[in-house]
Amino acid sequence: MLFLGLTGSIATGKSTVSSLLRQAPYSLPIIDADLIARQVVEPGTPGYKAIIKHFLPTTPDLLLPDATVRGRPLNRPALGRRVFGQGEEKEKDRKVLNGIVHPAVRKEMYKQMVWAYLKGNWAVVLDVPLLFESGWERYCGTILVVGVSDPAIQMKRLRERDAHLTEEDARNRVLSQGDVREKAERCLRRGPGRGVVVWNDHDKEHLKREMDKVMSEVRRGSPRWWGFLLWVFPPLAALSGLVSWWKMKGVQLQWEEEKKREKAKL
Repeated sequence: MLFLGLTGSIATGKSTVSSLLRQAPYSLPIIDADLIARQVVEPGTPGYKAIIKHFLPTTPDLLLPDATVRGRPLNRPALGRRVFGQGEEKEKDRKVLNGIVHPAVRKEMYKQMVWAYLKGNWAVVLDVPLLFESGWERYCGTILVVGVSDPAIQMKRLRERDAHLTEEDARNRVLSQGDVREKAERCLRRGPGRGVVVWNDHDKEHLKREMDKVMSEVRRGSPRWWGFLLWVFPPLAALSGLVSWWKMKGVQLQWEEEKKREKAKL
């Protein structure tokens, strides 16, 4: 089974692409890291309790006033203002939040990946906004990056989607997820069929046509007969996954080493 990593940056259209992949003619199961991240911090969960313990004493508006049976939900805009942006304190708080949420998300994703394999799917989409940053890239046989050519497009779409955000809030959120053009470059370094990019600068119909092109390329690299063979022979699936993981780890480490050398020259 192919692990198809889907990533991009905020307001580039990744959610739209995820929706397209869920529908015919692709009909792929989606493991949505953002959705899981919301579920693991719902009132009553261990993640929720850990966030309350760390952030509530210094964030008075952390909780919404309307309580559920399990407790008051998190005020996500307030938490976002606490962790997004530049500065040492925000970076520290962001690391704390990630340290609470990410392990719980990974555990649930592993469960859903196994279930998708057992159901005989030829591929499963790992919808992870910070796929490169979190190290998930080495698990993916193919990565699809959804990008835009101009950060101004992201800013405009983000403020249209989330009207409560100020221009500064929107800018901080865009900056917090890194430059999507660099992600696209990193993706293409994996080689044909292993890394594909969809540029979403236009309308949805244009995006659909671009998706048809890139998914044809992905399909050529992972035909149905190969997916069926991996499903019938689990040891072969394990071996294939291990080989892919090792190769993609090499690509990841090479990219990171190049970036270190570039920074050292500055």
